[in-house]
Amino acid sequence: MTRYAEEHDSSKLLEQPCTGVALVIKPREKDLGGFTVRRVLPVAGQRMVGPWIFFDHMGPATFPAGQGIDVRPHPHINLATVTYLFEGEILHRDSLGSVQAIQPGDINLMVAGSGIVHSERERPEVRSVEHVLHGLQLWLALPEADEEIAPAFHHYSGRDIPRVEVNAVPVRVMMGAAFGVTSPVITFARTLYAEASLQAGQALDIPDEEERALYVASGRLRIRDTDIEAREMAVLQASSRVTIEALEDTRVAVIGGERLGQRFIDWNFVSSRRERIEQAKALWRAGGYPKVPGDEKEFIPLPQ
Repeated sequence: MTRYAEEHDSSKLLEQPCTGVALVIKPREKDLGGFTVRRVLPVAGQRMVGPWIFFDHMGPATFPAGQGIDVRPHPHINLATVTYLFEGEILHRDSLGSVQAIQPGDINLMVAGSGIVHSERERPEVRSVEHVLHGLQLWLALPEADEEIAPAFHHYSGRDIPRVEVNAVPVRVMMGAAFGVTSPVITFARTLYAEASLQAGQALDIPDEEERALYVASGRLRIRDTDIEAREMAVLQASSRVTIEALEDTRVAVIGGERLGQRFIDWNFVSSRRERIEQAKALWRAGGYPKVPGDEKEFIPLPQ
């Protein structure tokens, strides 16, 4: 049986024989002021996939000269953020003093641990001309033993991310091990994050994991008798061999890994303990987090 989850109705069921697909998530769109984000995870019917607790598809958005993204400084705890771009560039700054432009193919991994503050903006030379921004942002819940580790920032050039061809399908393994290669990106729990670009008619076997899902960033594919459209996520059944077939040229992201315990999420905070989130909220409200060097004047207030 395949379930379909949306923002307001995660219990709408479509009776089908087992297809290898447990749930199809249709993202909800959020307008961030001229910039559309499709929020895929979490939803009521699927809070996490392995250690992944948050999944956003940004854009594609075209900004005229003089405009762009301006995500003011804001805090995180007990998680790691992963940013990956298809097009464009984002300038990352954080309270550790990190300053890093992320470009297509790179991986930015920011480990919040006990607490970090960061902003996401653009370099003046990017903002001065018309430009496009398109990519994915994901959050990893940290295992309980690592939730309060010291914050850290890691940048990996696209040149260092392994590429492999699987039956003529180009695949990149951004995190974890799959398809015979292993990514250098640091992980804390068993984690999978890969990307494949299939031409129409091509097929690809999806690696087995304790929990796994795939997101169609563009195109359309079929899993047995279930079609997955562009901008939909298919959560796959456990212990089921899954082969995807591209019905047109398709770009797909595959995520998964080991199942972690319950996590609570409130605004930008994730933790296994509710009281830890309340503590983090109070600290941000009181101005107790460190500033972001070079971006000290603005911040995002705690939502009421």
